[in-house]
Amino acid sequence: MIALSRKAFGWLTDQPYLLLSLTSLFWAGNIVLARAVAGHIPPVAMSCVRWIGAMLVLLPFAWPYLRRDWPKLRKHWVLMIVLSATGFAINNVLSYWGLQYTQALNALLLQSSGPLFVALWSLLLFGVRLTWTQAIGIALSLLGVLTIILRGDLLALAGIELNRGDLMVAGALCAFGMYSALMPKRPVTHPLSLIIVTTGGGALLLLPFAVAEFAAGIRPSADWITTASMAYVVIFPSALAYLCFNRGVALIGPNRSAPFLHLMPVFGSVMAIVLLGEKPELFHLAGYAMVIAGVFIAARR
Repeated sequence: MIALSRKAFGWLTDQPYLLLSLTSLFWAGNIVLARAVAGHIPPVAMSCVRWIGAMLVLLPFAWPYLRRDWPKLRKHWVLMIVLSATGFAINNVLSYWGLQYTQALNALLLQSSGPLFVALWSLLLFGVRLTWTQAIGIALSLLGVLTIILRGDLLALAGIELNRGDLMVAGALCAFGMYSALMPKRPVTHPLSLIIVTTGGGALLLLPFAVAEFAAGIRPSADWITTASMAYVVIFPSALAYLCFNRGVALIGPNRSAPFLHLMPVFGSVMAIVLLGEKPELFHLAGYAMVIAGVFIAARR
C-alpha cells in the first residue's frame, strides 16, 4: 500500500498540467471564500495566519530536506526574501484587502490578466519573450474568460468602473507575476524546503502589520466561520496549491504555466453553479471551450 502511494505521488509530481489545474482550482476557492468573509476576517491577519499555518503543517514533512538544503537556500537569501515578499506577503494581503472593496466581476476580470504580468516581468528581468503560440493561447483564453465573466456580452466591458479594490487586486497580480518570473532562478532544492522558507518569510514580513492591525482593534471574529475559513486557506490554497504551482513552473517554465491562471474564473463560475444554484448558460460552454483551448495552445512547447 505504501509503495503504491509513493508511486502515485511520484506520477503526480511529473504531471505539470494537472498540478497547475489543481492550483487554479484551490486559488479559485480562495477568492470565493475571501469575498464571502470580507469584513469578517481582517486581511493582514488572514494572510499572516495563512502562512504560519501552512508552514507548521508542512514543517514535519520538510524538516529532513530543509536541514540538507539550508546552506544553499541561505546562500540565496536575497532571492528568498524577494520570493517571500512577492509570492506570499504582498500578493496575498493586497488580494484579500482588495476583495473587501471590489465586486466579484471586477476581481475575476483582473485575475485573467495574470499571465500578462508574468510575461512582462519575464521580459523586463530576463529578456524572455512570448512565442507566437504562447501569445495566441493567452489571447484566446483571455477571450474565454471575458465571455464567462461578462455572460457572453463583451460590450459590457465598457461599463466596468475601477475602484481602489481593483487597483489592489491588480497590484497583487503584479507582485505574483514577479514571483512567477523569478521561480526558475530559485536554487535547486527539494520543493518542501523552498515552500517552508518562503511561507515562513512571508509570515515574518506580515507579522508587524498583523500586530499593528490587532492593536488598532481590527480583529477577526471568534466563531466557526473564522475557524473553517482559516483551515481551508491554510491547507488548500496555501500548502497544497503552492507546492503544485512551484512544481508545475519548475517542469514547464513561467510563460507556459501562466495561462493556467485563466482556469481560475472557469472554476469560480462552476462553484457558483454548484454551490449557489446558478443555471448553466451557453456562454459558459463557449467560454470554457476557449479557455481550455487557449491553455492547451500556450502550454505546448
